[in-house]
Amino acid sequence: MSNIETRVPSGEHILDRAAWQALNGPHAHLAEVNGMARRYPVDISPFNAVEDVTNPQAWADLRELIGDDGVAIVVADSVAVPEGWQIVEAFPGVQMSGENVVGVHDPELVKLDISSAPEMLDLIARTEPGPFLPRTVELGGYLGVRVDGELVAMAGGRLNPPGWVEISAVCTAPEHRGKGYAARLVLAVAAGIQESGQTPFLHTGAGNTNAIRLYEKLGFKIRIAPNFNILQPIKG
Repeated sequence: MSNIETRVPSGEHILDRAAWQALNGPHAHLAEVNGMARRYPVDISPFNAVEDVTNPQAWADLRELIGDDGVAIVVADSVAVPEGWQIVEAFPGVQMSGENVVGVHDPELVKLDISSAPEMLDLIARTEPGPFLPRTVELGGYLGVRVDGELVAMAGGRLNPPGWVEISAVCTAPEHRGKGYAARLVLAVAAGIQESGQTPFLHTGAGNTNAIRLYEKLGFKIRIAPNFNILQPIKG
């Protein structure tokens, strides 16, 4: 568990700005920094964040860091769109916390590392669970299911605000769904997170009712139901 001191404004939960807390905390060693803006390397994660979403200079720092073709993801009910930026997409989601989840280690699952990246990327392309890049696996905790040597399901960790780890990239090849792999993977990844003294959480789309039901069955609870707002600099 990280012993990095984290400053959270009064009335704000650390998960309200999970990307900033991760990039300013346990993942600070990965962060590319420009003033009040931080981002992950572009081959690890598309996430970036600013220290203060109300500060125009922070957004100017982010624009310089990511370029005019970059995007920012703001998880919030509403966004005061900064000057020079526009919302290009917004969709409802949920953030679920796992204080009541009982993780279960599963020795039949296989550990995945950077050597597994090509087949992980192939599985991601077939299932589209969300952003996953060539070095995302380096964020750690990835486990998979193999059938006859083929990777058919996986899950692992992504954002790491102090004390918390986001479970992400939960996916199963279409021909292997309905076998309980997702539940086993989530519980096993959660077990590893809990063993490190941290708590699992996750995000999914509000319309992904099957996934939400599964996560609730495993002990996760909806903490907030914000919009995922995707912003991009206005060119010209």
